[in-house]
Amino acid sequence: MDSTAIETTVRSVLGQHGKLSEDAGTIAADADLYRAGMTSHASVNVMLGLEDEFDIEFPEERLTKATFTSINSITQAVEAINND
Repeated sequence: MDSTAIETTVRSVLGQHGKLSEDAGTIAADADLYRAGMTSHASVNVMLGLEDEFDIEFPEERLTKATFTSINSITQAVEAINND
């Protein structure tokens, strides 16, 4: 799966679970998702949604706030996990 497809799916999951004050489909890829309204609880739901969508499991070292700070950081994490 290429980066664009991953980002599209990330945006979809964020729209479902992120509780953002902005539209997940149009928010900048480098925007701070926590500043856009995502709570730590919502980030857990986003993580679980991503695991379901991509059939992956986030390793413990990726379970950090930094991983879920932006669409770019989430996309990069998913790509890295897929390549492991």
